[in-house]
Amino acid sequence: MSQCFYSNPTFSATLPRPSIILSLEYDSSPTPCLYNTLSTMRLSKRHFSPSLSLCLSVISSGFRFPGRKFQARRQFLNSSAGTSQLCFKSSMEEQRASALSENVVQFHNLGSMDGCEAPHKWSSPGGGKKIDISKQIFCNRSLNMRNIIAVGFDMDYTLAQYKSETFESLAYEGTVRKLVYDLGYPSELLEWTFDWNYMVRGLVLDKKRGNILKMDRHKYVKVAYHGFRELSKEDKVDIYGSSLIRDSFDEPDYALIDTLFSLAEAYLFAQLVDFKDSNPEKIPKDVDYARMYKDVRAAVDLCHRDGTLKQMVAKEPNRYINEDTTIVPLIKMIRDSGRSTFLVTNSLWDYTNIVMNFLCGGRTIHGPHTCNFDWLQYFDVVITGSAKPGFFHEESRANLFEVEPQSGMLINTDNGTPMPQVGDPSPKILLKSKDKGCRVFQGGNVGHLHSLLSIESSSQVLYVGDHIYGDILRSKKVLGWRTMLVVPELEKEVELLWELRDMRKQHILMRNERDSVEDKIHHLNWSLKFEDINESDKQEMLSALKDLESKRDQIRLSHQEAQRECHQKFHKVWGQLMKTGYQSSRFAHQVERFACLYTSQVSNLRLYSPDKYYRPSEDFMSHEFHLLPL
Repeated sequence: MSQCFYSNPTFSATLPRPSIILSLEYDSSPTPCLYNTLSTMRLSKRHFSPSLSLCLSVISSGFRFPGRKFQARRQFLNSSAGTSQLCFKSSMEEQRASALSENVVQFHNLGSMDGCEAPHKWSSPGGGKKIDISKQIFCNRSLNMRNIIAVGFDMDYTLAQYKSETFESLAYEGTVRKLVYDLGYPSELLEWTFDWNYMVRGLVLDKKRGNILKMDRHKYVKVAYHGFRELSKEDKVDIYGSSLIRDSFDEPDYALIDTLFSLAEAYLFAQLVDFKDSNPEKIPKDVDYARMYKDVRAAVDLCHRDGTLKQMVAKEPNRYINEDTTIVPLIKMIRDSGRSTFLVTNSLWDYTNIVMNFLCGGRTIHGPHTCNFDWLQYFDVVITGSAKPGFFHEESRANLFEVEPQSGMLINTDNGTPMPQVGDPSPKILLKSKDKGCRVFQGGNVGHLHSLLSIESSSQVLYVGDHIYGDILRSKKVLGWRTMLVVPELEKEVELLWELRDMRKQHILMRNERDSVEDKIHHLNWSLKFEDINESDKQEMLSALKDLESKRDQIRLSHQEAQRECHQKFHKVWGQLMKTGYQSSRFAHQVERFACLYTSQVSNLRLYSPDKYYRPSEDFMSHEFHLLPL
């Protein structure tokens, strides 16, 4: 049936919507499955993004994952039901010698009980184990790992995942004390508490107005709070939607909450806004919302400069950092595949050594706390105090110092080459350090790193980080590095998406029904206005119009309530991380633009071959959905 003009007497509200049919079909097996009868169709990243892979997995299960190729010696262990299981064995010498050769073995999936196929844990002894959807790596941009010769990592919130309930609370308490004792804020602040679940990444702080905003990919404000008071739709339109020139929502008037480190300061800012509104006499008149935010940032910086936070973490790393026994196997796997590994962190050497000892020390969280330098064997280069994102600008003239691990002493270098001290022609300490394999530096820029690792093309580097601006945007936009973003919140989000797939299907049906009713209303209004209709038919049409308008209002309210209920299952205030209504959130849009890959944990890399070819789904525009076969 073709679409009809509103004024056509044969108007019908039943319009062809092949795209909707596609979006609603999903596999009903009890566990997420990435292949089904829709595997020949892949839906639009623009409509379900940035988590195209994510959404298709949990809603339509329409992924296609190509076969993986592995470089290893093949040993057949046994066969069952005509399916061979493979065991992959290799030594470091064999892997480094053949990692980038063309001699590969094709790995065959074993299939699954429900007839679907999913990504397999390539290195598992038995083979054929599915990867949980919350552990999968999602692809925005094609990335052939065989072209990657160096894999780099950020440390904080990438290799080291901090416990929000303890670490963020520690940062919050330290910041409050600085505000009171160093910046003269009222002592009542010391009684405040921190809800570490309240704020989420992707929010924008309006410094001048004291508002916290969540926007969609087009920078339209969809959710807004003044402090902890929700703004009405009218208030949002009046403040952010009534000007002739659209706001960019960038610095200096706005602050982006794009790191997990920023959640505590955002919560404290909201508290200060409410406090100022309720107690104007306790805050000096010249201290406005923007000044309060500036003071919060200053207090946070004081906590970092005086070592308050890091000293507490150093005393009890197991209280503030999640233990992850898969970090070492992951890095070993990458190195065994013939690639270099490096660490670039803004933390200085003393703190970096403590955290990496905890992660790579090979002990339980209750074991003895003894720092050594054994973890350096897993890296070729470690750069501390890198001052990202400035580090990614090659024209940066930051000096590169080599760090003597034992003493932490900084030694001058000439682009990484040891410089002997005046009167001492042989830099013994540096040569001694160099023999260990990994070299530790402080400062410098990306040009120094490329030189140290003999990297000829920036596209040969994969960098894994957690910070959209500090790690991903600059390394991708300025350098052209391949990037992978770690989004810990994604683990819970994809699990909820799978659980709520039926609810989300109903939302789409309700939205379609609302569209259909509105189309009928428009048709009747048009007919009443422009067509010559007798009085009897006119009264009948007016009665039908009234019924349709009542039905439309009912559907709209039901749909809004159902959508609100769904979003609150993700977060009671801000809803789904990657969505704002039916649009991708601003955070999701940034993930799609700048991250080649994204996943919930860095250790998920170990579940895939180091030579995997990551491929995204095909992009579709709206007009293409109607041309897809059913």
